[in-house]
Amino acid sequence: LHGEGDPLTARPRGLRELDEIDAVFGALANEHRRHILVTLQARGGAMTAGELADRFSHTWSTTTRHLQRLEAAGLVHVEVAGRQRRYTLDADHLRRTTAAFLGVFGG
Repeated sequence: LHGEGDPLTARPRGLRELDEIDAVFGALANEHRRHILVTLQARGGAMTAGELADRFSHTWSTTTRHLQRLEAAGLVHVEVAGRQRRYTLDADHLRRTTAAFLGVFGG
């Protein structure tokens, strides 16, 4: 799931998959990050950082940290255009990773 040159690719495949599962579930562990993902889904899958920040009562820096954590987990991708950052939901990555975890239990 990670590309060439990524430090995780040096690990055996099974361990890389566990790392990805840990990253995704770590990101999902926070209610604000889950809310960001649901908001992105409800708004067509993409929003600017400003649009997202306007939806939440916490500070801009807190929103930015949540978005960075979601990006690090591969759940959102960011496009930078000038001073604007547009975040796009990667629902496929979320589905694949959670399915891989549930598959361990026959789900």
